[in-house]
Amino acid sequence: MHIKNIQRSFAALIAIAMLNSVSGCAVVAVGAVGATAVSVSNDRRTAGTQLDDFNAQRKATGLISKDEGVSENSNIEITVYNRVALLTGQAPSQAAINRIESLVKSVDYIRKIHNQIRVGEAIPATSVLHDKWLATKIRTKILASDNVPASQITIVVEDSEVFLMGLVTNQEATAAVDIARHIDGVTKVIRAFEIY
Repeated sequence: MHIKNIQRSFAALIAIAMLNSVSGCAVVAVGAVGATAVSVSNDRRTAGTQLDDFNAQRKATGLISKDEGVSENSNIEITVYNRVALLTGQAPSQAAINRIESLVKSVDYIRKIHNQIRVGEAIPATSVLHDKWLATKIRTKILASDNVPASQITIVVEDSEVFLMGLVTNQEATAAVDIARHIDGVTKVIRAFEIY
């Protein structure tokens, strides 16, 4: 019996190693499941609100992707936190931005919109990578801070502009903004917090 358990464990390790060699995401995906479970349990939003936020975000994204007038030439990211939608990205005109906002407003669940879409072409892949790097640096600093509960902060970076969302106290919001402001490469920090 003991040898069978060892064989199963060994087979599982080989399978994980093979998955990892095929896709670098395999180990990350396993870790992400655990991180999600921890995040859900530490979030100040109820589990129901978190699920509703996710569904509203998915619905709003679907509405935009189905609207050929705005989806073809726009690069839009929608983040929903506690019924508040943050719209970031680029669209070809103010009319397209207005149309996108109108589509998101049609999602009944969403009670407030922070429209931070900029008129212009989609940012290049190098800028997207830089934004991901900035978000990682900010998240790392927030995790190291005793003044900011990292599980309560959502960080969105678009073209070096940082958008911070979450259900936080005034002191936590101020500390998070201060951390983001002092990261090299950040051009602007925009608060989209709700005060707890």
